[in-house]
Amino acid sequence: MLSGDDDVPARFITEDRWGGSVMRRLADGWCAAVDRDTMRCVIYERRPDVCREYRMGDSDCIGERRRFLARHGDDHA
Repeated sequence: MLSGDDDVPARFITEDRWGGSVMRRLADGWCAAVDRDTMRCVIYERRPDVCREYRMGDSDCIGERRRFLARHGDDHA
């Protein structure tokens, strides 16, 4: 969920079923702001607060990356 203070480019925002603004996800389920070749955020300096609270390298992050690599193979390793 995005807050009013977030400065995310409009092309990365969509509306959830309750009418709230959220980060858009692509067909693969990943955030539209994640570059699939580098697995890095393309709007890192403008990322929303919810992303700033998500700690890179913690167990949630590692788990997500493992699931991604399991689905997409060594193309992104």
